[in-house]
Amino acid sequence: QVGLVESGGGSVQAGGSLTLSCLSTTNTDNTRRCMGWFRQAPGKEREAVATIYPYNTVTYYDASVKGRFTISQDNAKRSLLLQMNSLKTDDTAMYYCAAGPWSSSCVVGLATPANAFDNWGQGTQVTVSS
Repeated sequence: QVGLVESGGGSVQAGGSLTLSCLSTTNTDNTRRCMGWFRQAPGKEREAVATIYPYNTVTYYDASVKGRFTISQDNAKRSLLLQMNSLKTDDTAMYYCAAGPWSSSCVVGLATPANAFDNWGQGTQVTVSS
């Protein structure tokens, strides 16, 4: 399995920005794996925020973050990034990085469920205050 370590979470006021980073701690080539960011707020189910298939850089965004968040893969640094702008209080959650095998939905930019991912980081907390 790939070791995934998230960083970059914190507290910010509404309208602010944060960049989350997920470092792969092994030498596994994630180019042909589905990579994604999920989040889970207290009392709610884990939901997909954004995914990327690095080989063709096709992305998917949940409607709630489209236009505000950007997912990208830095292959040289083995890092998955999530740039979050115009943050809202509803974005408050624990954010998780995930990696999974090739999937027909991920490769074409469709929603890929959490159970399709087989490797998860420990999470980083994002808190947005009004």
